[in-house]
Amino acid sequence: MSSGTLRPGVTPEAESVRRGPPGTARGSDYAELSRQVKQAGLLERRPAYYAAKITVNLVLFALGWVVFAMLGRSWWQLLVAAFLAVTFTQVAFVGHDAGHRQIFASKRANDLLGRLHGGLLVGLSYGWWVDKHNRHHANPNREGHDPDIASGAIAFTEAHARARRGPGALLARSQAYLFFPMMLLEGISLRVASIQSLMSRTRTSPRVRLAEGAMLLVHTGGYLAVLFLVLSPLQAVCFLVVQQGLFGVYMGASFAPNHKGMPIIGEDEKVDYLRRQVLTSRNVRGGRLTDFVLGGLNYQIEHHLFPSMPRPSLRRAQALVRAYCEQHGISYAETSLARSYTEVIRHLHAVGVTASRRTPSNPADGMGVA
Repeated sequence: MSSGTLRPGVTPEAESVRRGPPGTARGSDYAELSRQVKQAGLLERRPAYYAAKITVNLVLFALGWVVFAMLGRSWWQLLVAAFLAVTFTQVAFVGHDAGHRQIFASKRANDLLGRLHGGLLVGLSYGWWVDKHNRHHANPNREGHDPDIASGAIAFTEAHARARRGPGALLARSQAYLFFPMMLLEGISLRVASIQSLMSRTRTSPRVRLAEGAMLLVHTGGYLAVLFLVLSPLQAVCFLVVQQGLFGVYMGASFAPNHKGMPIIGEDEKVDYLRRQVLTSRNVRGGRLTDFVLGGLNYQIEHHLFPSMPRPSLRRAQALVRAYCEQHGISYAETSLARSYTEVIRHLHAVGVTASRRTPSNPADGMGVA
């Protein structure tokens, strides 16, 4: 492929990612930045922060269920459902950090904490999520490699949209409008994927699969038993819908701004690590409240460059990373939360309108829009 040719779905920005600025020794850029970050002590563990964070999360988690027990059969329980949706997500954020080994030096300790948070408290397969998320981190927004932009309910690339026909094409054309409503199903989707993973995953030892399966069983069984024993059947169903729906929206809305609408890299494009992580990521501007609400994911560029960096160090690393990118002529994307959602929706709309158009590589597709 010539340097002036792009693969389908690869933006001009992605081509600049591949080329890089003229005269830059790209292979050494990340090593120098990493040296600066280490010298600043930004990769050192933050045990006091995580001890406080985990304690507060567990207290709020328990408080939600205590209030639930005290209220009994009451429609006020829907407020408790909303509160627990928030606490579930905050607990999941800790599981995310454990998966990146941000909390302990020991992999075993991080994995144990991650499984307790993800499997027992939230009801998701920690092993499945870590495998999927690590593949995303290795190749963010890279076609054929990043599972987060793989073809599914949402088409994230033009190639995926053009390949759709019938109901799939109709969904793609409407996906910009349906994106946030579809997040209501994200919590259920994560649980289904967790169960499917435990049933099909072969690279994981039987012992680990058994432990994760037991945690999911205890969580799901306990969750449903408590709802239907304390509430009326209708109230229990409404509680489940509200709590799981808002949990899905919160999770989806926290991860959506990070890469959606940023440059997509072709499957065979060669891009150095520094530019691959920076130019495909978007930071969200804000203060301490934004840090809390998004679980540190608002520093997506710094997080992707240094996944094991403890969450509270990301804010301190931002100034250093941004200055380094400016020095090397690397675009550093940062915007408000509202603006990030606007960019995501615009991208999904632009991709969606290509649904059912003729794919040049497939003559059997016919002419025009189906």
